[in-house]
Amino acid sequence: MTSPAPRRNRVCKRAVVRRTERITPHMIRVVFEADGFVDNGTTDHYVKLMFTKPGVQYAEPLDMGAVRDTHPPEEWPTMRTYTVRNFDEAANELTIDFVHHGDEGVAGPWAAAAQPGDELWYFGPGGAYAPEASAAWHLLVGDESALPAIGAAVEQLPPGARATVLVEVEDETEEQKLVGAGEVELTWFHRAGSAQSRGDALVAAVEALEFPEGDVQAFVHGEAGFVFRIRKHLFTERGLPRDRVSLSGYWRLGKNEDGWQAEKAETAAKEAAAKN
Repeated sequence: MTSPAPRRNRVCKRAVVRRTERITPHMIRVVFEADGFVDNGTTDHYVKLMFTKPGVQYAEPLDMGAVRDTHPPEEWPTMRTYTVRNFDEAANELTIDFVHHGDEGVAGPWAAAAQPGDELWYFGPGGAYAPEASAAWHLLVGDESALPAIGAAVEQLPPGARATVLVEVEDETEEQKLVGAGEVELTWFHRAGSAQSRGDALVAAVEALEFPEGDVQAFVHGEAGFVFRIRKHLFTERGLPRDRVSLSGYWRLGKNEDGWQAEKAETAAKEAAAKN
């Protein structure tokens, strides 16, 4: 008889709100005290945040494996993935920016109502990208969901490093100041008042961009539709090596994270089956 597979240990860490700030009309910055957070050196490092269900009692520390063993699915915390905007090790402060569109979603409304002392459980970080000093220039492309990672990357550019940064937001009120030691050419694109679909301006800008000479390190993250289109252009038309491009569809228009993750898992399974 085959022994059952051991339960995966998913013990979370606690993050406690220290302060919040609305940095644009639709972006809320939450600064946490996060004991146990370990910076992995990437600028796209992310954490899985657990939003517990009201009225449900969970054993502490929160262990998602144990929760799934002892609670029905409707009582499981809602998990959302967020990029870390900054981690100040000396102050033990973990900063996460939340896009907020009223009552829509789970994380945005939570951030809008957050007060000092409020808690979240999390695990992570993950992440794989950081700007390399060896690159001749850098290309950073994304929407609001990628702004925390783009901002962190700009801040970590080596002195004098060249970077072209293309960001799409709703309008000029959603623009943020990105500061670093590099030579950054930053262009904002606004959806408000535009007849274009989401991401079209970013795709067109990348396609029209005159690439400088030398090795480029590219970062393209955000809504999956435009990420896929730019991915195809960079690999097929520009011939960039795959190891020089960081790509991630953080979300897909019309789906929440649960639906998008299920779609990605289904696609991955089909691709794996096709290779066999």
